[in-house]
This record gives sequence, structure tokens and C-alpha cells, in this order.
Amino acid sequence: MNAAEHLLNVVDVGATCWEGQPPPGQASEIIGVGLTVVELRAGERLAKHRLLVRPARSTISPFRTELTGLTPTEVDGGLSFAEACRTLAARHRTGLLPWAGWGDYDRDRFTRQCRRTRAAYPFGHRHTNAKVAFTAAHALRGRPGMAQALKIADLPLEGRHHRGADDAWNIAALVLDLSGRGAWPGIADPDRC
Repeated sequence: MNAAEHLLNVVDVGATCWEGQPPPGQASEIIGVGLTVVELRAGERLAKHRLLVRPARSTISPFRTELTGLTPTEVDGGLSFAEACRTLAARHRTGLLPWAGWGDYDRDRFTRQCRRTRAAYPFGHRHTNAKVAFTAAHALRGRPGMAQALKIADLPLEGRHHRGADDAWNIAALVLDLSGRGAWPGIADPDRC
């Protein structure tokens, strides 16, 4: 097996949001993609990436800025959604490598926005819901949020919670913890990858 067969992209999406309902004429859309490349066999996070996506149908609310630190000016300098999809596929091989997210939100959000905008879906079909894998490995009744899962696994929360690149980095730590225990789906023995 070659080294690429042990790589996994961990993805976390940020979208426009408001404290209450969206303002008239606005709809929630992707404004950022955090991506951490994980080498499962070595048990390492190799790279942390962030793509900013310029919103087309909404603006960055003060609530979103408070939550993530992202400002309207910063996000307005981002890529269009279609450009972000092309960049993910070309630069990060998202169509070829397996990927994971915390829950199904990221996959669902991309699916809906690609369908609505007719952008090419950038990911392959090998997706793992890390929240489900974590819940099963720890025999939990409920499915914890990422920050709570880090506490359960006795791992630190690194960076700013709710910021895509930092959340992807933290989810990757949880994936590696599961992989190290032999509890990551498809990997019974990390040394046999």
C-alpha cells in the first residue's frame, strides 16, 4: 500500500448564522472550510488548512463574528463557493481520499449547497461520521458535541471552538485517538493499514 492510502481528510464547515431567524432575503451558506490531513498509520495530523468562502446570499452577522472571530471583510476576500469546491478537489484530493466530519452536517451542507449552486461536489463517497464512531467506541447513550468528546477522551481543545480550521484539527485528534484504540471504522489494527 502507498502512503496516500493511509491519509484521511477531516473537514469542518462554517456557515453564516444569526441569533434568531435569518434577515429577510438571506439564507445560511458555507463561509469557511477547515481541513486537517491525518496520516492514520503514523497517528499524526500532518497539515491544517482553511478556505474562506465569500457568501453570495448572506452577510456575516455580529453573532457569527463573536462566535468565530470571522469578520465580513475577511470573508468577503474569500473564494466563491464554486472556486472553493474546485480548490478542495485539486489541492486536497477530496474526491480521492476518504474524509470525516463530526456528524453529518458538513456532508449535508455541501450536498445542499452544491445542488443549489450547481457547483461540482468536491468529496468522494468514503465519508465517516466521527461522532457516531466516537459514541460507539465509548458506549455512550447520547452523541456528544466535539468539545464534550474532547473532555471524555481527555484531550485538550486547541484553538478557537467553532472556527472551522481549529475544529477540524480537534476532530482529527479524536479520530487519531479512536484509530489508536483500534476503534476507527475500517481499521481493526492501525499497524496493518
